[in-house]
Amino acid sequence: MEPRFNLFANEIGAKILKRIYNVSTAIEESSLPKPTQHLVMIRASQINGCGFCLDAHTKDAAADGESAVRLNLVAVWRETTVFTEAERAALALTEEGTRLADAHLGVSDETWEQVRKHYDDDQISGLIALIAMINAANRLNVITRNQGGSYEPGMFSRVTS
Repeated sequence: MEPRFNLFANEIGAKILKRIYNVSTAIEESSLPKPTQHLVMIRASQINGCGFCLDAHTKDAAADGESAVRLNLVAVWRETTVFTEAERAALALTEEGTRLADAHLGVSDETWEQVRKHYDDDQISGLIALIAMINAANRLNVITRNQGGSYEPGMFSRVTS
């Protein structure tokens, strides 16, 4: 399967991707714990079937010291003992925020209460934006058929505003 379209090679596409990258940089620099950021991006990418993002975010997480056990268990986080209660709250919000069309109520009050219990307002802002942005990135890559496998940690660090 070949990619359908190279957004970086198109002037408008490149502008859009640069702005997405800049938003992602602001989230990365937030007080939301880096391991949580990785878990959220991995889980949303699993749900959305985005091979490119899953490749990138698992490699970035591993480069940042995330364990293979935790990376391998993200998809079944409810059936494991390796994630904190705060991470579980973030993963639940990720799933409910990613599967909006699957749940007529969207994000449940129970999940929201768990998020409020474990994160402050700045972290919640970062978490909400992260879920929205990773879903956008997943959609861009799935639509254009960007495949996983060739990502190297840090390869997008040259993308600027």
